[in-house]
Amino acid sequence: MTVATPSLAINGGPAELEGLPALPTWPRFGPEEERGLLEVLHSGAWGSTHGDVVATFEREFARSQQAEHAIALSNGTLALVAALRAAGVGLGDEVIVPPYTFIATAAAALFVGAIPVFADVDADSHLLDPAAVEAVVTERTKAVIPVHLAGNVADMTAFAELGRRLGLTIIEDAAQAAGAQWEGRGVGTIGDLGTFSFQSSKNLSAGEGGIVTTNNKELAGAVYSLVNVGRVPGGGWYQHDAVGYNLRLTEFQGAILRAQLARLPEQQELRERNALALAEQLAGVDGVAVAPTDERVTAHGRHLFLFRVPGLGERGLRDAAAAALAAEGIPAATGYVPLHRNGALLGESRALASKLGQPMPEADCPNADLVSSDTLWLTQSVLLGSEEQISAVGRAIAKVVGRADDLG
Repeated sequence: MTVATPSLAINGGPAELEGLPALPTWPRFGPEEERGLLEVLHSGAWGSTHGDVVATFEREFARSQQAEHAIALSNGTLALVAALRAAGVGLGDEVIVPPYTFIATAAAALFVGAIPVFADVDADSHLLDPAAVEAVVTERTKAVIPVHLAGNVADMTAFAELGRRLGLTIIEDAAQAAGAQWEGRGVGTIGDLGTFSFQSSKNLSAGEGGIVTTNNKELAGAVYSLVNVGRVPGGGWYQHDAVGYNLRLTEFQGAILRAQLARLPEQQELRERNALALAEQLAGVDGVAVAPTDERVTAHGRHLFLFRVPGLGERGLRDAAAAALAAEGIPAATGYVPLHRNGALLGESRALASKLGQPMPEADCPNADLVSSDTLWLTQSVLLGSEEQISAVGRAIAKVVGRADDLG
């Protein structure tokens, strides 16, 4: 006997999470954060030039990612800017980026006078495609920024080889991938530089903040100088050997991040367990495709849980499906609008190219257009739920996809 799928909650049916505790919210904190903040408060050393909390966090974070150097700074966007400048990327250079990512990845290139060039993503993984990158390399290309989207890891074997072969700087945008590894190596250590974000939604959060990692001492010194108004490590207070920004993190943020970092492994293990359980549950649901994980990803950051419902965008139902999931008790997001169609970025890039007398690269990114139309996200806090909650999330997704025709 066939059992009818229950009506959608948005149409008056029972919500799948009804009767269960609300899904976890973010950020999460405990007495460790409170104690650290009070210690900084009473110390009177609130800035990182006068205390040692940020410096201690830098060492702890570097160790956690297997990096030789880590330099904390004000946010993930300026981490990208500092990495680009440290690598010598500047006026008129081209930086290859994926179009399916946060705007900061592309905007950072413009901030240093370079032009962002878009290469397509893989439609299954949503990650930057190395073959698509090589196809748009020109004599002006200086750097490539593969993004470890959602905590998944881009093909760093291919990107590292591409960088060596073509003489390109590889900067890993690991804003969403704290704790992730590729073949046992922490992300942010495989390319020339790596950047992370500690913005409010991130798995490791201080409200705002970022960090740059590298195994190259010279690059680390250049980033340090950019963060610290041109000073050099171990130099005098008024010794400014370069022109730099002032991007320092406060000791208050360092205290929060130390507590958050100590808690990260346990949370990452829970997210991993729940993500695998949810993926297994959805594997038997017609019309749902979960973003795959390469076997070389030995630790997934699990910042987002991505799944596609092919054809959803063509039918104009993506936003309606997200609203239907919200009615079931699940905070779902529709994700990025492709950056190669962002008017602000295109306008800035065209104006810069025109001033420099350079051609404006045209983007051909059909996969980015495709995945942006039919991908839905679950935030990392959902993956901190109980086994019962995760099962209800899977049932809700199956119900919404199975009754998608009711959303029209």
